[in-house]
Amino acid sequence: MDIARFSAVRVENNKVSRAFEEVVREEKFSLYLNEKFIVNLIASNNQIKELGAGYVVCEGLAEEISDVKIIDDKIFVYAKKIGKFKPELRSSGCIGTQNSELKKVNSDIKINPGDVSNFAASLESKLWAKTGGVHCSVLFLNKKLIAMATDIGRHNTIDKVVGYAILNKINLRTCVIACTGRQPGGMIFKISNAQIPIIISRAAPTDKGILAAKDAGITLICFARKNKFNIYTHEERVNLRDMSKKD
Repeated sequence: MDIARFSAVRVENNKVSRAFEEVVREEKFSLYLNEKFIVNLIASNNQIKELGAGYVVCEGLAEEISDVKIIDDKIFVYAKKIGKFKPELRSSGCIGTQNSELKKVNSDIKINPGDVSNFAASLESKLWAKTGGVHCSVLFLNKKLIAMATDIGRHNTIDKVVGYAILNKINLRTCVIACTGRQPGGMIFKISNAQIPIIISRAAPTDKGILAAKDAGITLICFARKNKFNIYTHEERVNLRDMSKKD
């Protein structure tokens, strides 16, 4: 990932100094589906093929990707069956789509409470430690980390790890995703299109995020920390039988 260095005036403990700080670069990519322009994406310059494939699937524009090509700042995604595209301005200021209803996620996957903390702990990013300017998402299959993505946009990190799974023919109904960003309805829309049954976040949900997860059959877990988390929807996927309950 490209990093730039800028001079800054640092104020700390009533002392002023000049320092050079590392910041992440943002770039614009134009996405095309079957040669038709879809959207401009603002993203970090890494895992661009995965970004393109994941965006198309997570926005419900196609379920299977046949090929992805990168030419300069253009992403060309090819799919056999595509849906209709209707632009939608998301809460983050990015452009998404609003082309279909929430897709129901059916999966028999189950996890233990300890898994939640382990998955959330995997969100530590060296780039975040350096810059404080990126989000992170991780994807697990059989409780093993298979993909990690960092980006300036939380939506992009979801697209990138989903894109990795799509390009590698991984069944997302057997996966768990964890991310750093908050969980509004638009994020859950992406997860439902990707058919991921469990999403874990260190951040907060919104009311629309909770309602969407409930309707889509997605287990939504937020405020995930060591030995602490909230399950907002479909708790049946987390094995809580051996845990004591407190009113």
